[in-house]
Formats: sequence, structure tokens, C-alpha cells
Amino acid sequence: MALLEVENLSIGYNTKGGYLKAVEGVSFALEEGQSLGFVGESGCGKTTIGMALMRLLPPNGSVSQGRILFEGKDLLEMSEREMRQIRWGKIAMIFQAAMNALNPVQRVVDQIVEAILTHSPTLGKREAIQQVEDLFQTVGIPHERMRDYPHQYSGGMKQRAIIAMALACRPKLIIADEPTTALDVIVQDQILKETKYLQREFNIGMIFISHDISIVADVCHDIGVMYAGQLVEYGPTEDVFDSPVHPYTKALLSSYPTLTGEKSLLQPIPGETPNLIYPPDGCRFCDRCPGGSPSCKEAIQAWVDVSPGHKSLCYHC
Repeated sequence: MALLEVENLSIGYNTKGGYLKAVEGVSFALEEGQSLGFVGESGCGKTTIGMALMRLLPPNGSVSQGRILFEGKDLLEMSEREMRQIRWGKIAMIFQAAMNALNPVQRVVDQIVEAILTHSPTLGKREAIQQVEDLFQTVGIPHERMRDYPHQYSGGMKQRAIIAMALACRPKLIIADEPTTALDVIVQDQILKETKYLQREFNIGMIFISHDISIVADVCHDIGVMYAGQLVEYGPTEDVFDSPVHPYTKALLSSYPTLTGEKSLLQPIPGETPNLIYPPDGCRFCDRCPGGSPSCKEAIQAWVDVSPGHKSLCYHC
């Protein structure tokens, strides 16, 4: 049994302009100790999926269909009381702009101790502080900095503190939403190396959300390419990068620079993403696709198996 199974997940938001279909028909699975990365343009639904897994959608957001099975149990059918035990206890999240997630008027150690004691009420405060000290050593923060306030930390230290908080209750799954945003490339590299090490060390499943495909390629076993609320290509990271099939995946890879291979001009993707209040019929990438045809708008979309574990949502595949 997979650690996490998402089946036909659809999520929408009630807006002034109408009902916005932010995610539609997304399915994937994650094994224990494995990592899955979601990539795509801003607004494609990556963060919405992460928030739905935590049951933290805003008041105007809701899951319209699908199941989220964690260790065989549907999170969508759990009570809020049950979900409070799952959050941070078994599923933790590193939120987007995590450097701003710490309470500025509370010492960092106290914030992490609070999370530990919430999920381990029989544990004493002294033992919880010792756990934080061990966690800080694991993520590379000197223990003498534990009692500092967030404003006394650099950006990289704040990010490490958030990772320590995510690890505090030994979760089985971590959702990392753009965890290296606003960090310079040197600190990014340090954070990514630590993330990979900690995942292996504690055998944690990870969902890594990023618009930077190079980061996902470095961190994740599998990759899911999102476009306009849909998962359009999915498979082992090496297969998707070496043999992309969906036109959007190809276009996305062509728009990023590479340090290896033949030098070439970057190719921007023309056009704009469709309005998800009124999504088009058929392939949502059709109007921007160089190989698009009238049949793409008329055909019922179906997954095409490219190779074992690698599939694409394209009529011409």
C-alpha cells in the first residue's frame, strides 16, 4: 500500500467572476521514503494540491470530487479533530515564503517546542527542548542560537528552522512548497542537500512543489508536470527529462537554461494560460501548442502510457 494515494482530485474556488476550477482530475501515488515533484507555471494548481492534502484550503476553496488516501484512510472524510492529529504529527508542510512563517515575537525554540508538546502531551518540556537541540544540530544551526528571535536569523537559518519544525514530530510525509524561495543560490544548494539527506535519514515521503524544474530534477524521484489545473505528464524524473512527451513539458524544458549540452536560445512559450472559470474543451494547451489541431479540442483526453510509470495526457502521443 502506498503512503499517499490521490484519486481523481478536483478543487475549485468561488470567486466574484464565478467558480474557478483550480485542479481537475489529478491522480498520483507516493511510496514511503520517495519524493514527488510538481512543476508548472504560476497558477497551475501546485500549491492548491498541497493545501488540499493538509485540509487547509481557504474558505472559498473546496474539493469537489476525489479521494486523498493517507495510509489507506481518506483525509477528506476525517473530522477536523482527527486532522489536527495528522497535521504536523504525520504530515508536515513547509509553506511558501516560509521565512515569514515564524512568529516574530516568540523565540524560535518555543515555537518548535509548542508543536512537539501539542502532539506529544506526555512529553516534558525539558525533553522537548532537548529534541529541538538535536534537530538544530541535524539541520546545521548552532544550539546556542535556539533562544534567538526570528529577526536575529539570516534567511538560510530561518529556512533551516522551518525544516526543523517540520521534522519535529517525525512525520511520514512533508509537503515542501517553494522551500528555497528568496534564498541565494549558495544557500539554496545547502538547503537542498540537507533536505535530501534528511529524507533518506528519516525515510520521509516528500512532495516538492516548485516552478524551478532544475531543483525538482535534483531532489525528486518522480515528477508531475502541471498545466492549467491538470496533470499533463507524470513519471520517473530521469524519463521525463530525457524523453519528454507532452508538448507543454517540451516547451517548459526549452524555456530553461542548461549548463550542459549544446548552447541554444531559450524558447519562450507563446500565449497565455486559459481562464479556468471557463476552461476550454479538450486539451487546455492546444492554443499554445505548435502541434495543436482541431481534433485536440474535440477529443476526450486520456492518459497514454509512454514507458513503465511514465504517462502523458496528449491526443497525439
